[in-house]
Amino acid sequence: MSRILFLFLSALLALSSCVSSKDFVYLQDMQVGERYHFERKHEAVVHRDDRLSITVSCKQPELALPFNTQTASVKVSSTGEISSAPDGNDKGYRVDVDGNIDFPMLGKINVEGRTLAEVTQIIKNGIIEGNYIKNPLVAVDFLNFKYTVLGAVGSNGTFTVKGDRVTLLEAIANAGDLGTNARVDKVTVIREIGNDRQIFVHDLRSSDIFNSPCFYLQQNDIVYVEPKYRKKERSERIAQYVTMTLSAIATACTVIWAVK
Repeated sequence: MSRILFLFLSALLALSSCVSSKDFVYLQDMQVGERYHFERKHEAVVHRDDRLSITVSCKQPELALPFNTQTASVKVSSTGEISSAPDGNDKGYRVDVDGNIDFPMLGKINVEGRTLAEVTQIIKNGIIEGNYIKNPLVAVDFLNFKYTVLGAVGSNGTFTVKGDRVTLLEAIANAGDLGTNARVDKVTVIREIGNDRQIFVHDLRSSDIFNSPCFYLQQNDIVYVEPKYRKKERSERIAQYVTMTLSAIATACTVIWAVK
């Protein structure tokens, strides 16, 4: 008799575990050997509240010192030569609400909506036109490139990456992959464009994602994975478990009574 009850409960447990398994596959329509185009020359653009690391150098380090007041400290060698040394606590240049940074010698520079390459060229041109340095080397990088992932994923939160190149698939992987209750056809990216926010919806089962403007994320993008059902409150889950348990016990008792 106990064996019948054990088999019944084991079957019930197996069915419940099957319900929680994932039933989706990424990029289902991709074919082996076929090529799928995507934009390789991706460049993130600068937004308000970004922090930029900007370093200027040249053959005569002392000429570059005035341009590195926030990103370097002065270093004097044993021969008396002056050069700049990187500061480990680089806070960079913050982009203000008007999209500007206040750069030494050059003053206010509007950088919002521009790529790092464009910002680099603007600063380089300003230094040359001001006759400060003939052939300056300018390096510009993000210090706080971040995005947020919410919804039916393993771990909700805001993530910071080095550089400016992260794909939507990488962002989901960094957040612990899609949950068992995720709608793989409703992965939304909310993006700031100027003074507006725009929403892009993706189906991760399709290779069309490679052609999406959100395949590569931009600074401050919000990724939201819609769940198939809402998250139940603790009291609801407890009530559900109690109901399932009582139902299982009642069914088991019925089986035992029938066997007897």
